[in-house]
Amino acid sequence: MTITDVARHAGVSTAAVSKVMRNAYGVSAAMQEKVRAAMTELDYRPHAAARGMRGRTYTIGVLLDNIRNTFFADILDGIRDELHNSEYTVLIGAAGFGADAQGKTIRSMVDRQMDGLVLIAPGTPRAEILAMAESTPTVVIGHHDPSELHDSVVDADGVGAGLVVDHLVSLGHRNITLVSSPGTRSSKWARTPEIVLSNGYTEAMGRHGLTAQTRICRTTYSDEGGFKAGMSLLTGDERPTAIMAGADVAALGVWRAAHELGLRVPEDISIVGYNNTAVADLATVQLTSVDQAGHNMGATAARLLIERVEGRRESAVQTSMTPRLVVRGSTAAPRG
Repeated sequence: MTITDVARHAGVSTAAVSKVMRNAYGVSAAMQEKVRAAMTELDYRPHAAARGMRGRTYTIGVLLDNIRNTFFADILDGIRDELHNSEYTVLIGAAGFGADAQGKTIRSMVDRQMDGLVLIAPGTPRAEILAMAESTPTVVIGHHDPSELHDSVVDADGVGAGLVVDHLVSLGHRNITLVSSPGTRSSKWARTPEIVLSNGYTEAMGRHGLTAQTRICRTTYSDEGGFKAGMSLLTGDERPTAIMAGADVAALGVWRAAHELGLRVPEDISIVGYNNTAVADLATVQLTSVDQAGHNMGATAARLLIERVEGRRESAVQTSMTPRLVVRGSTAAPRG
């Protein structure tokens, strides 16, 4: 079955079929419907390799470090929904936290002629990302470093950290600890989410006269990372009355540590997450968390990427989401 057969079956020109397949401008909804109906009836599937030789494979690569971080599911849902009515297929590379493994996955995506890449908080050296973005349309989610070579979608993480500190201080907390990712210094990203979040936390603590109580515990954004941080903080000499984690998955690890130590949330320890994933709203959890609009971040990243892939825009842009605090049952006034 060929594109000519589809055109004949739909009663249109091969050029019209080609435009529909490329999602080109100027194609009416009626034409889209007619051609796609013909493709469905004829069970026509364009050959990916052949399309790649003509300059496009209609595949988008998405890099993430950890499939257990449910916030990434929100981002992926946004990407999927944005591309739902297009010809693009999303392929996911879960590369782990290591910079070398992430770099290998990114290079594999480029070698397979993917049309564009969405990189979620990559740990790969910035210079390598910039070099790759010169030839492959790229959107970086999370990192605040501006660039003329790739688009960026970020959350105002400093503002989000301030919202949490303000909330906890209003409840009476003073000993507030941040659990944050260690990041990768060798990557040379100057404004990663954890850096911006940590700076926002430090500034907010200082604004409330709590500079002396400022403490940051570094760990991976995973359940196990949060658990280890929680065990360390909650068994130390100066136990905090409230812990904020830079990701819900880590906050739940802290919660697991508190449970194992016989501490009650929020009676003995208040816990706040970041991302506002679906897990945070479960009836048995009710985790106070910062909503950074993960679905919107993913949808925006996909839209920006396709604009670059299809040549609709040449200049790079950075889009920022506005965070909001969702207060639930995991925070309360500290025990007197």
